[in-house]
Amino acid sequence: MTARNEQVNEARELLRRFLRPTRLVQAQRLGRDSDTRISLKLEIDLPTGSFKPRGAIYALMKNVERRSRNRERPIRGVVAASTGNHGSAVAYAARLANIPATIFLPLSPNPIKRSRIVELGATVKEIEWKPESLGNAATAFAREHDYYFLDDAVDTLVPVGTATIAAEILDELPAPDVIIVPMGDTALIRGVASEAKRRHPAVRIVGVQAAQAPSYVRSWQEGRVVAMETCDTIADGLATYAPLEPNVRAIRELVDDVCLVSEDEMVHAIGTLLYQEHIVAEPAGAATTAAYLKNSTAYAGRNVVLLVTGSNIPDELLRQAATSRSPDM
Repeated sequence: MTARNEQVNEARELLRRFLRPTRLVQAQRLGRDSDTRISLKLEIDLPTGSFKPRGAIYALMKNVERRSRNRERPIRGVVAASTGNHGSAVAYAARLANIPATIFLPLSPNPIKRSRIVELGATVKEIEWKPESLGNAATAFAREHDYYFLDDAVDTLVPVGTATIAAEILDELPAPDVIIVPMGDTALIRGVASEAKRRHPAVRIVGVQAAQAPSYVRSWQEGRVVAMETCDTIADGLATYAPLEPNVRAIRELVDDVCLVSEDEMVHAIGTLLYQEHIVAEPAGAATTAAYLKNSTAYAGRNVVLLVTGSNIPDELLRQAATSRSPDM
């Protein structure tokens, strides 16, 4: 799905009722050795500490408005399947809409993300995480309780919400050379890429996944759905087993290049953002920095935007990243 101009403008107007635009800041140390201008889009500014509320709020509120306009039965509740950030975003959106939310999480989820979901008033159900298990459980729950299943991998409204990120970037930086974007379920990169290329067709979009969860990168490379049997990565926001064929088609059209980053590279990037830029990022949120650091010479002298998409990092992992490098590096 490609977000149209009028849809993105509408999404920006709706989201202004609930969210402030996030900061686009110039990196103080990243890129300085190669004369690269690095800008960091800080989605960690949003209320749940990640970019996810953009899509969740827009999708839920549009459905609430549509049902009211058409005099249909109101939404009784909303359900989501998530590794954490989408779940907290849906819980946040549900609280704004004053409807109940139930979030399906894998067993032993990120404790920071789970706590945030509970604090927002949603019901949490943890189940064993296997390919499609969370989605199947959420689908069954939605059917049984007549809830709206807000599935960010397939909901066509979610990428319209994420496209507002690109709109904000290009308002401040009209002609970036490269935007590097994490790829989880691809709603983020589909929205950002479609709006960025509409406004600045020459921009290059680079997608990043964890090397231990490479399903969409492999699918992009091979031009077909390539599913993984496992996705054991610290970057739970990038953990996808089975890509969806429409999403693979979309990223093949919109994404210019892809990159895989290792667990160690993401930990290193977390430490780099912490010490060099004073920014706290979770692994998926630091993946774009890891991708830049992995191939920094390719971006020398260019205007590069890195999306910092989430800050919900467990304490133990943050300590590991902080102690794995010296602060004067």
